[in-house]
Amino acid sequence: MPEAFDWDILHRPSAMAMVRGQLGFSWMVLSGRLAQLTDEQYFWRPSSEALTVVRRHYTGRFRPLGSGEWVAQWPDEPDHRGPRTIAWLIAHLTEMFFERWEWTFGESRQGRADITLHGNARDAVAWLTYWVEAWQDAIAGLDEDAAMTIGLSQANELDAAEPFGHVVLRLNRELIHHGSEIMTLQDLYAVAA
Repeated sequence: MPEAFDWDILHRPSAMAMVRGQLGFSWMVLSGRLAQLTDEQYFWRPSSEALTVVRRHYTGRFRPLGSGEWVAQWPDEPDHRGPRTIAWLIAHLTEMFFERWEWTFGESRQGRADITLHGNARDAVAWLTYWVEAWQDAIAGLDEDAAMTIGLSQANELDAAEPFGHVVLRLNRELIHHGSEIMTLQDLYAVAA
């Protein structure tokens, strides 16, 4: 069960309180929907071309993303617009939160290719939850000066060159964007079944 949202954050007049509030509320909504995710929904393909999570030897024409038996099919083109499964969207969100945490608050050694992905909904949701909550906990302790610190995250060249508040907002946008895709796929699955 997702934790309750801290409604008091809406009364704190600071930039970091606003971005933490946006993240907290968005995660509360998405995690509530993910709590009921089934393996069938997780792997449901809205088309036969949908990117998904597969066993390493089934990546097809795509690069594998992940370090274990299960990997995400990763396209070569950065703006690939093809459909994606919920499994792929969860994997993408997990690797983003994992990499940003590792290169901001962790040991700055592992990257997205080192992430462990899962072949079932329960474990994938638990892993995403772990990294989103680790990120939330870490940014909860930051003050306003940290939001303006350039290079606090070293996950990639963009992160290293901008104030940390932009990194946090970008992850918020990714959670909102891909979270809405996940919920839409759940709704489509429900009417297609």
